[in-house]
Amino acid sequence: MKIGVSIYSFHGYASPDSLGVKGCIDKAKEIGCQGVDMVEGPKFDTQEQYLAYAKDIGEYCKKVDIETVCFCIGADFLNRPLEQEIERVKSYVDIAKAYGCKILRHDATPGYPNNIKFGRSFDDVLPILAKAYRAVTEYAEKKGIKTCIENHGFFAQDPDRIEKLVNAVAHPNFGALVDIGNFSCADVDNGYAVGLTAPYAFHCHAKDFHKKDGNGNNPGEGFFQTRAGNYLRGAIIGHGDVPVKKCISALKRVGYDGYLSIEFEGMEDPIKGITVGYNNLKRFIG
Repeated sequence: MKIGVSIYSFHGYASPDSLGVKGCIDKAKEIGCQGVDMVEGPKFDTQEQYLAYAKDIGEYCKKVDIETVCFCIGADFLNRPLEQEIERVKSYVDIAKAYGCKILRHDATPGYPNNIKFGRSFDDVLPILAKAYRAVTEYAEKKGIKTCIENHGFFAQDPDRIEKLVNAVAHPNFGALVDIGNFSCADVDNGYAVGLTAPYAFHCHAKDFHKKDGNGNNPGEGFFQTRAGNYLRGAIIGHGDVPVKKCISALKRVGYDGYLSIEFEGMEDPIKGITVGYNNLKRFIG
């Protein structure tokens, strides 16, 4: 496996008044990462401006000899006009290609608002999501880009839901981005969840969390609540409660040999957090 890092992990360092994106790419290379994941960047007035920006970043990555791996964006196929949202996500396929990424991860939906009481289950909306993902991945295939769903955002976070969606889309160009930490947000055992979704993995994120039982007091700043009301706080990989080594073993068992891209969400300085996490992850991979 190769180790990468998401630009998202650098937090404020990625802003233009700090290191900026190119400075973060330099730092990722210095730490030892072989690839970077890109996230939605500055707002542009036109698609042409965004394409030019992405091409410039992609060329810079080639210059410093680091791979652009995956472009991660948001999406909502339930609460936005479906055909418009499909076309909007397709436009990000072109951005991914300009970056030089071979994978696009886009969200499904956060789910319907709570005032909608019926027809809101995952099984109810699965045909809508499958139609949208299939349309995007068919377009992306022509561009040489694979697309995937990440276990992200509560609604499409459980391993069985990821498996259902991948099989409902039933397209060889569509798979999963398996985030080994994010399953904690849905209160699912991480090792079990990775074992279930690993066969569908096109890409993986390495993430760790400190966990506190929701029956206790609110631990305070930095923690957020899971679906079931437990508490999580981002951790340096290897410092938290996610069984990272066990999850890596589950990926190895199915022959996954792609990237593990670090997503650091801790309270520590991001460069320190990424560096320590990288060293731990390298040791865990063996």
